[in-house]
Amino acid sequence: MKRIALLPSGSVSHEAILYLLKGEPVEFVHHKLISDVFMSTVEGKSDYSVIPIENTIEGSVSLHMDWLVNEIDVPMQVEWVYPSIQNLIGDASEFQAEDGSVDFSRIMKVYSHPVATAQCRQFLSKYAPGAELEPVGSTSEGVKIVKENPGKGWAAIGTTLGSSKHELDILAEKITDHDNNYTRFVLIGNSPIEVTRSPEMVKTSILVTLPEDVPGALHQVLSTFAWRRLNLSRIESRPTKKKLGNYYFYIDVLDSADSVLLTAAMGEIEALGCQVRILGSYPCFAYEK
Repeated sequence: MKRIALLPSGSVSHEAILYLLKGEPVEFVHHKLISDVFMSTVEGKSDYSVIPIENTIEGSVSLHMDWLVNEIDVPMQVEWVYPSIQNLIGDASEFQAEDGSVDFSRIMKVYSHPVATAQCRQFLSKYAPGAELEPVGSTSEGVKIVKENPGKGWAAIGTTLGSSKHELDILAEKITDHDNNYTRFVLIGNSPIEVTRSPEMVKTSILVTLPEDVPGALHQVLSTFAWRRLNLSRIESRPTKKKLGNYYFYIDVLDSADSVLLTAAMGEIEALGCQVRILGSYPCFAYEK
């Protein structure tokens, strides 16, 4: 049975992988820290790791992208999109007004992952402006902390799955600032994994490091894709961490790594003096309601 490392039980990562695999028999290995999720597969303690890499509202999860590029060398095997539906969670009896409604002004502290908290700024500003916002490693960790500290006026932002697992109430549903809040996940591992439904597309993620002090180098790189009519769905610069002002470019190409056009494009980019590294070539799955 395949072992999959991910953030704690009840997290968005947990909901997302349950959605992707649709009941396939796997063993989940939960970790408190995302670094442990990464290292679990690197060290062979699990076959795959679930990594959130981008969000509709907050954009790229820079820490996770840096881990994929700088800390490990494990390819992406699958990409999928899952809605990040956040809820305000707590013990309803602590916040009950005389008319039976929830009195949000009684909330003293709100625990959640910083990305989830950022997705709910408008709700928190309107209904709990005085609450202290406490960052934790995952949404499920925040829910667990609230469960273990009753009577303090604490609440958490998290998933329906997290609420049910810790037997807490949903004080307010779907509190994200935007309805179209989705997170892009990748499954990293050393071998492909089978997913029963058909993919939306195949994507290849590459890392391009430009030669120093070459005017127009990025333009030349992009031209190799443009004249071959290779579609790029994402291009992002990140510091190489080796020298101030040095960047690599993370590029998603909507084609398979073994296609004639993409193989030729990467060869031409290398001929320009650039370094090219393939981070993965994998099927992508859209969210189906």
